[in-house]
Formats: sequence, structure tokens, C-alpha cells
Amino acid sequence: MPKPTVKQIVPFLVLAAVAIIAIFIKPVADFADTSKYNSADIAWIIVATALVFLMTPGLAFFYGGMVHRKNVISTMIKSMVAAGIVSVLWIVVGYSLCFGEDIGGFIGNPMTHLFYKGVNSGEPWVLATSIPKTLFSLFQLMFAIITPALVVGAVAERIRFTSFVLFIVLFSILVYAPLAHWSWHPSGFLAKMGALDFAGGTVVHISAGCAALAGVLVLKRRKVHIEHREIPPANIPYVLVGTGLLWFGWFGFNAGSAGAANALSVSAFATTNTAAAAAGLSWMFFDVIKGKKPSVMGFCIGAVVGLVAITPAAGFVAIPQSIFVGVFAAIVSNIAVYIKQKSTKLDDTLDVFPCHGIGGMVGMLMTGVFATKAVNGAGADGLFYGGTAFFLTQAKAMAIAVGYSFGVSFAIFKFINWIIPMRVSSEDEEIGLDASQHDEKYLQGTLLVHNNGVVKEVPNNGALKEVPTVTE
Repeated sequence: MPKPTVKQIVPFLVLAAVAIIAIFIKPVADFADTSKYNSADIAWIIVATALVFLMTPGLAFFYGGMVHRKNVISTMIKSMVAAGIVSVLWIVVGYSLCFGEDIGGFIGNPMTHLFYKGVNSGEPWVLATSIPKTLFSLFQLMFAIITPALVVGAVAERIRFTSFVLFIVLFSILVYAPLAHWSWHPSGFLAKMGALDFAGGTVVHISAGCAALAGVLVLKRRKVHIEHREIPPANIPYVLVGTGLLWFGWFGFNAGSAGAANALSVSAFATTNTAAAAAGLSWMFFDVIKGKKPSVMGFCIGAVVGLVAITPAAGFVAIPQSIFVGVFAAIVSNIAVYIKQKSTKLDDTLDVFPCHGIGGMVGMLMTGVFATKAVNGAGADGLFYGGTAFFLTQAKAMAIAVGYSFGVSFAIFKFINWIIPMRVSSEDEEIGLDASQHDEKYLQGTLLVHNNGVVKEVPNNGALKEVPTVTE
């Protein structure tokens, strides 16, 4: 076994240091005074928190099913490891940066809740007064977990695992935390400007989509992309399962963002389901118009795009209008994928920017069009109801989020690439990241291959290359 390098030892040493410091943090009873909280709201947000967490393994299945079979495990673990990294980072400083005492409308004071100081014994969050602040924090944690995990799909099949681990840390601190503070802290400058993002169109999807585009530009193209080799998805049923888990978890994502078990959470639940259903059908039927056959992949991708687009709007638009949001977003993202494939050399492996980035932008603009105070009195009336100024505010907030997310993420990728080469070697890329990065294999044993009506067994030792053609 080779001796570990200093760079390989550092992550463990950092975690060990955090663990030792945590020993000396004074324990405090959690929200001892329960009279100020609503039990029904607590129960619902606990469930919603668990639902949002379920989206991360759902995303792992969704992405894992789409890549080449020799990269399934490496793709899935990059999504799941975000749950470990961000959870620890959140307790240490992440929550403080997002929701701590405001510093100039830009970021939270990292010392406010350093190592979770005062979170479980203080007053409830100002915008969720019926639940303990600890629960509010844990709900928000789940959003912070899945955001960097979304970037995995763009850089899959060629990025080193250790480099992506460092990306998760830097992205969470330098991109996600500022955007969350701007949008969801009452003193954040986007919130004070009047921009609305109910559950993360800007904070989650635009930030992840733009980071994905930055990663694609830094990492360059895969060999199979340069050679125009078409790689079939490893496991389409995985994609279907992942879509189901994402759709299911998204009810917590959006409806839970109401912060209570109330009428607004019911409305957000309904708009979420409606937009997803409409978008799945829209993508599939639009493919048929283009000459393709209706496909499982098409419906699944479309449904996820609909979920992305309705996220910022879920608690501000009415249920009928969510149909249009879903249909329109799916068409826009479908066209964006087509343009990317036919007119550019961008190697966004699983189309994260066209689906999450563009989908998030569409969602922010559709919020500016269809938001109505009839649904949420704390919101605004959109362009469709005479709110021209609000629509322009949404467009401005979207542009700011896009510029900041892309610029800082590009700098992060460049910095990491300078200290730790992000791209695996060409040999490791050919072998597959499952074997080269993790010494694990998705498929073992034999494959059944059809040839001229005859089924034969072909050895499969981790899929170093494509399955050979079977000859008589």
C-alpha cells in the first residue's frame, strides 16, 4: 500500500481538529420553553426536512443512471459526500454565514453561531416563529447539502474526487452562503431590494447551474466528447427511481419553505406537483415534435426542470399558472440542450446548466410574471397583474446572481486546479473513475449481449472499454 501524501492527510487532520474543538463547546438544552412553538408546525417541518434530505440520494440515482457504467459509483458518491461535508461545515460556520447577524447586507457574521453557539437556546428565526431555530437551521441545511451536489452532473466522468471535496467546501462558503444571506435574510440586499425566491431558484439552482458552467469551462472536454462517441446511460431505471425520489422530496423542498403547516404550504405543494407533471409531459411531447420517440429519459428530465422552475415561485403563484411555468420551462431548457449539443463544444455531461441554470432563471422570471398577493400577501403582484417594477426587480436579482455565481465559481475551480489538478489522467478517464478513484466497480461478472438473435455471455471486469461485438 503506497504511503499517503501530505495532501491526502490534510482532510483527515482538519476533521480531527474540528472534532477536538467541538468537545469543549458548552452543552445547552434545546428550546426548553416549548410554549412559544406550534407542535403541528414542528411535526411538518421535521417531515419536510427529511424529505429534502431524501433528494440527495435521489439526485445520486438520477445522475448515476445517466453516466457511463464505469463512472456510476464515482458520480453517486460525489452527491452523497456533500451530505457529510456540508453537515459538519454548517454546524461550524455555515449557518452563521447564511443567517447570522448581518454584515452590510452581504454576509452573516461567522461568529454569531460559531459551532452552533446559541442556535438551540435562542429565539426562533424571525420568519419562522412557530418552530425552534434549531429546526429551521436543519431544514436550511438540506438546501445547502444538495446545491453543490447538483454541480456533479456537469463535471462527471473526469474530475478527481479530492478536488471535488475541496470545491464543495469553497463553494458552500463563498457562493452558497452569500446568496442565501442576500435572498433569505431580512437584511440581505436582494431581500431588501424586493426580490422573491420562495425556495431556492436563485440560491440553489442558478448558483449550481452557473457553477456547473464554470466547471465545464475549466475542466475542458472528455475524450469521448471530443471523439463524438455516444455513451448510453448506465441504468435508465436508476434515472426513473431518482426522479421519483426527487419529485417526492421536492414537496418538502417547496411546501416546507412556508415554514409552517398552513394554507401557503398546501398551495406550494400543489404548484410543485402541477409544474413537474406539466413539464415532464411538455419535454416528452416536444421531443416527439422534433422526430424522437417518447422516452423515459425525456419525461424524467422534463419533470425535474419543472420542479426547478417552480421552486422560486411555488409560494407566490397560483396553481393554474404553475402549468404554464412547467410547460414553458421545459421547452426553454429542451431548446437550450439542443443548442448546447449542436452549436457549442461545451461538455456539460448531464446538462446541468441548461436544466438547472436556465431552469432557475426561467423560474425567477416567471415569479416576476405570475406572482400574486392573492396567494401570498407577503409577496408581490407580477407583470401579468400589473407589477412591472417587481418583474424588473426579479430580472435584476437574477442577473446579479448569475454574474456572482459564475464569476466566483470560475475562480474557485481555477484556484483548485492550481493547487490540486482537478482533471484525472487520460488513462484514469479511460479506465473509469469507479476503478481509478475509488477502486470499486458498479458491474461485475458477465453481461448478456444480443447478436443476430443469439444471447452470449461476455466477461465484464469493470468495463475498461465498450463491450466487444459478439461474433459467431
